Amino acid sequence: MDTLDELIPSAGGAAIGAPDRAGIDYPRLHAQIDAVGRQLRGAGVGADSRVAMVLPNGPAMASAFVCMAPWCAVAPLNPAYKADEFDFYLGDLDAAALVVEEGSSSAAVAVARARGVAVLEIREGERAGAFALVGAAPGGDDPARRAGAAVALILHTSGTTSRPKMVPLSQANLCASARNIAATLRLAPGDRCLNVMPLFHIHGLVAPVLASLGAGAEVVCTPGFDALRFFAWLDGVAPTWYSAVPTMHQAILARAPRNREAVRRNRLRFIRSSSASLPAPVMEELEGVFDAPVIEAYAMTEAAHQMCSNPLPPAVRKPGCVGPAAGPEVAIMDPEGARLPIGSEGEIVIRGGNVCRGYLNNPEANATAFHGDWFRTGDQGVMDADGYVRITGRLKEIINRGGEKIAPLEVDEILQAHVAVQQVCTFAMPHARLGEDVAAAVVLAEGAAATARELRDFAAERLADFKTPRRIVFVDEIPKGPTGKIQRIGLAKALGLES
Repeated sequence: MDTLDELIPSAGGAAIGAPDRAGIDYPRLHAQIDAVGRQLRGAGVGADSRVAMVLPNGPAMASAFVCMAPWCAVAPLNPAYKADEFDFYLGDLDAAALVVEEGSSSAAVAVARARGVAVLEIREGERAGAFALVGAAPGGDDPARRAGAAVALILHTSGTTSRPKMVPLSQANLCASARNIAATLRLAPGDRCLNVMPLFHIHGLVAPVLASLGAGAEVVCTPGFDALRFFAWLDGVAPTWYSAVPTMHQAILARAPRNREAVRRNRLRFIRSSSASLPAPVMEELEGVFDAPVIEAYAMTEAAHQMCSNPLPPAVRKPGCVGPAAGPEVAIMDPEGARLPIGSEGEIVIRGGNVCRGYLNNPEANATAFHGDWFRTGDQGVMDADGYVRITGRLKEIINRGGEKIAPLEVDEILQAHVAVQQVCTFAMPHARLGEDVAAAVVLAEGAAATARELRDFAAERLADFKTPRRIVFVDEIPKGPTGKIQRIGLAKALGLES
């Protein structure tokens, strides 16, 4: 099962749906995969072509990804990009075509036409997940199947470099990750996932969509995360699980008291959290509110999503840890590439069938991204005697206060324990003498009150002096990226704390 059409069962019940309408089943999905392959070839899209997708979140985008990735390299882009951003990404991809919804007003359309890139439109059918490519005549014979090593998905990283790196993920990478996730969560045909994650992001594409479909289960795709609508979806869809980032979980918890009946009726078997560290108090509150275990996973684009995961009960879940390896091999190494003993802090490295082999057109990045065949995650962490991994920080986010290194996550966890704090983000603030000092942005819980001095004193009782934030800023909302992930780097400038 190294190709996507082999991963997905050809028989079964509901496959892709939406909260407001019936969806398509597995036989229909497989028929659509074959039809789309012929349409792509008829439109001049070859096996080695790269096709950008600018589609709104929902079942059509999930279905388009699943139906197109077996035939070409698909590159989903954030619909919120501006024209100059679309121009960069289409150029960087050397895209052969752009796929948009029928009648799209996206700036990407004009950019593509100016670049001479073919524009293909998707026309949705009555059932959620059903679509056809408008004006793309079938290419005649069934197109040849692509091998598992063929690139199926290209995503750009959103790191600290000025130029994003292109991550090529093969069909085999995606299939391995989908199987890993399905095994970790014990997914079965009776499961139903409510997808609230954006589908231009690896989290949404692989965990809710591919892992569900690979297990013969159903994924119900929303238009995107909406805390106001979440409980109506929970009630109407009756999912057995959902996956989200911590900021989404926190928004759900904030509205849970107003939706007690929907909460009481929930059928969640578990809740999954990934893409950022989940504060232990949030995990505890989620489990209490929904009466379901919370499974925290550790993931990144270069690993086709999942690397580690806490297991389902009755196995041990450790709050503050991302669990043991859940698919690839995981180790802790020093900067020279030597494996470190249990309990030592170092860089988390991975290798396995779900891990990409290198970035596209970027030999400089590839030279520093690997220790032999081990991919360097850029995350700092510790592995305990049970194999459970605790992330202590992002190496590029570690605060260097005059030579003293501070992991922002450690400070986050302390401040998050204060009863008045809803969210916190610790970050580096420029300092004339030390280079960097510790600062924190705090969102207070609804109806709560606290002063900066009070929070500093609270932290000072629990942290060494050099780790205690010198500046605490109260904000209504912590700046986040398009996937809901907190943006630590650059926060000092965003909050006016940088000259």
